Amino acid sequence: MNARTGQRTGQRTGYERRRPVRLLRVTAVLVLLDTLAQAALAGLFVTGDLDLLAWHAANADVLSALTVVETAAALLVWRRLRGPGWPAAVSTVLVALVSVQRGLGEARALAGHIPLGMAIFGCATALACWAFTHRPQPVVRVGRLREAAQ
Repeated sequence: MNARTGQRTGQRTGYERRRPVRLLRVTAVLVLLDTLAQAALAGLFVTGDLDLLAWHAANADVLSALTVVETAAALLVWRRLRGPGWPAAVSTVLVALVSVQRGLGEARALAGHIPLGMAIFGCATALACWAFTHRPQPVVRVGRLREAAQ
């Protein structure tokens, strides 16, 4: 027993159970906003501000890192909170798509780069929407219930 909280040692509080969901929500919003920033930087570059191409390329590094963090958060929600597995799978695919997108951008293959950017934005939007509508269910551990009953 924990003297401060009155809970059994090893038992998770509601706040501790919400942390992975909050992390996923924060990273999903950051990925979505950064994807929007990428599109804005690309659009401004196309209108003639050539300096923004360097910003667009540098922001690709940020987006890559954010998608990896989002995948880790989705994996935590799936494994620790017994959430659905599809957000972890989609966020893993998103990491791969961003990697391919970077390669297409560096090769200046705009015929693939622009549509793939739209697909990335769609995936990022779907993950952010899900992260804010998902309500984690309580995890029931049968072994722990038997211990508590005895």
